[in-house]
Amino acid sequence: MSDGVSLLHKDVWRLVEDEAGAWDLDGEIPRTVLSGLGAEGVLCAEVREQYGGLGLGSLENGRLTAHAGSLCSSLRSVMTSQGMAAWTVQRLGTREQRARFLPRLTGGGLAAVAFSEPDAGSDLGAMTTGLRFDGDTVIVDGGKTWITAAAYADLIVVIGKAGDGAAAVVVPTDAEGVRIEKIPHPIGCRAAGHANVRLDGVRVPAANVLGGIGLSLPMLVTTALSYGRMSVAWGCAGILRGCLGAVTEHARSRRQFGKPIAEHQLVSRRVAELYAAEQVATAVCRNASECWESGSPDVVIATVLAKHVSATEAVRGTTSAMQIMASAGASDGHVVARAYRDAKLMEIIEGSSEICQLELARHALASGTGTVRQEAR
Repeated sequence: MSDGVSLLHKDVWRLVEDEAGAWDLDGEIPRTVLSGLGAEGVLCAEVREQYGGLGLGSLENGRLTAHAGSLCSSLRSVMTSQGMAAWTVQRLGTREQRARFLPRLTGGGLAAVAFSEPDAGSDLGAMTTGLRFDGDTVIVDGGKTWITAAAYADLIVVIGKAGDGAAAVVVPTDAEGVRIEKIPHPIGCRAAGHANVRLDGVRVPAANVLGGIGLSLPMLVTTALSYGRMSVAWGCAGILRGCLGAVTEHARSRRQFGKPIAEHQLVSRRVAELYAAEQVATAVCRNASECWESGSPDVVIATVLAKHVSATEAVRGTTSAMQIMASAGASDGHVVARAYRDAKLMEIIEGSSEICQLELARHALASGTGTVRQEAR
């Protein structure tokens, strides 16, 4: 199986590279571009081929995600959202539900996953969105905030409380009672379609509930979140690669005091820092993907580690990139300017750096050594 990058004609990637800056300034990726990529299976590449997907493994999909992230973090964010939705359907849905929803997501339809609320981010117990059954329908009431790709979505997988437990339900965005309010001028990933979602007495078929009701809320969120963290981690490696390409080209061609700035030691130090950040991010991402593919019992903590380290390195690395580029990279829409803004959001989404640190500390304290085992490899 290809690594996914070569599955698209070079002209497609060239389009993304050429237009990413304009999409960032406009705050929108053309729907035709997203639907086209979706129909190629690229937005949720791990979906099995029987459902129209590419059937990529975690490592192959990671390379694809990093490549997209090196060109356009907004597009990568849509891929993360679509992938989370598809992953949730694959993990929780019945055979009939997988056959009904997954071909839509690999056929040009777009999706999002909604669990964050104004007063319920990491504090899952504060979630107020509720699902209640009425015959063969389920009624959804509540509000979700900062939902990536919701502004583009045809379907939203909504996580909410149901009775004494929780449930995930697939909600069409054209259903009566659904209101999508796009967030204006986000600091980063400006074209990723971030939006607030309001659900007022929304009725959908009970057959849209994935895996039934009474499920564990942490389990539901973790199902989607684990995929999202992996995708964000690889996307951060991509951010660093995009910066490294721009910075090395600039450092070789920009001259100061009679020589290329690359020959000034303090500039070289910054280039080294950026290179090291990309290598470290790639290494932890590769390790996490290998854990996924081997079925390692440490897959969850390896994913948390990859997300935390990659996001942290992305922030540090893009800072070095901006310092090297100076005014050449300070224009809105420039690859380094975008990366500088986008990277900061990566320390917040899919579990903030602080939440990741708490999880890593708990693992280290429980295991005694903190080592991520690889016996299953």
